[in-house]
Amino acid sequence: MSKGKADEISVKDFIDKIVSISRYLKTKWLVILAGGILGGALGFGYAIINKPSYTASSTFVLDESNKGAGLNQYAGLASIAGIDLGGNSGGGIFQSDNILELYKSRLMIEKALLSVASFNGKRQQLIERYIDFNHLREKWIEDDHVGNISFNGNPGNFNRVQDSIITSIVNLFNKRLLTVSKPDKKISIIRVDVINKDELFAREFNMKLVDNVNSFYSQTKTKKSYQSVRVLQYQADSVKDVLNRSINGVASAIDAAPNANPSLQILRVPSQRRQVDVQASTAIYSEIVKNLELSKMSLRQETPLIQLIDSPVLPLTVDKVSKVKGFAVGIIAGFFLTVLILFIKKVISKIMEND
Repeated sequence: MSKGKADEISVKDFIDKIVSISRYLKTKWLVILAGGILGGALGFGYAIINKPSYTASSTFVLDESNKGAGLNQYAGLASIAGIDLGGNSGGGIFQSDNILELYKSRLMIEKALLSVASFNGKRQQLIERYIDFNHLREKWIEDDHVGNISFNGNPGNFNRVQDSIITSIVNLFNKRLLTVSKPDKKISIIRVDVINKDELFAREFNMKLVDNVNSFYSQTKTKKSYQSVRVLQYQADSVKDVLNRSINGVASAIDAAPNANPSLQILRVPSQRRQVDVQASTAIYSEIVKNLELSKMSLRQETPLIQLIDSPVLPLTVDKVSKVKGFAVGIIAGFFLTVLILFIKKVISKIMEND
């Protein structure tokens, strides 16, 4: 038998099988119809039972332009005092993109969860609100007998169970409920989305998280410069006190011998000593104040600009499967699954007959 003849027979057999299966499915139209109706009913029921999800969104701009070049003219002077103006640093501890990961850290999410907000006039921890809305206490009472657990107090003193619960909630947020992104890679606008079935919780958690992370980010970026400013300010205040006392000492020494005999130079020694102290203290104070101003300038340059653009406003964006959509998708899925099951059943029966 030629190859062309074999191909022709194979194609014919394939078409015959398709026709046979089609006829078989036509005989099962009631079953297919019932499957579609059942799927539609399930989809409709899902749309009714399923709670809507709310999305709380915040956007802010992060500007970390390197302005250190403007301080280069002071670098030599500042280095004498041991001050690093940071003009040539590559961003220090944090780069601009690191804030995206900071939002997903356990520390920041835990801090937001343990914060307190007002819900319908009642003050409540966000984690308590989350637990109550999701009926987690009832489940814990049945499974682990820890339904009365509280999250008040210092997080550093939490026990193993408390830490475990927070860890599971943090992991859930990172997997499904929290999204942090840059919509456009060319600009420094960051978007934070929190998805939850509790509209009020989603809004409050979003605002707390954004506030906590941005504050922590700014404080950490400027920590070294802030410490330098504090040290120099303390030194400036101390030297100023010494200078004031020296000035008062000069006046007191002069008052002690107002009409000193010009031939007795020893009488001028106390006031001259005090005058030397004044001159030394003045020079030291002048240098410290100069370095203090440079350090303050460095602090201002290193402080990132974080400007909130949009914050979540009620009502939030809602995502809910409509009844019509649920019914339509259910019918399609029901038809498809019923046909697939009948097809598999037909194929298996054919195999069994050939055996």
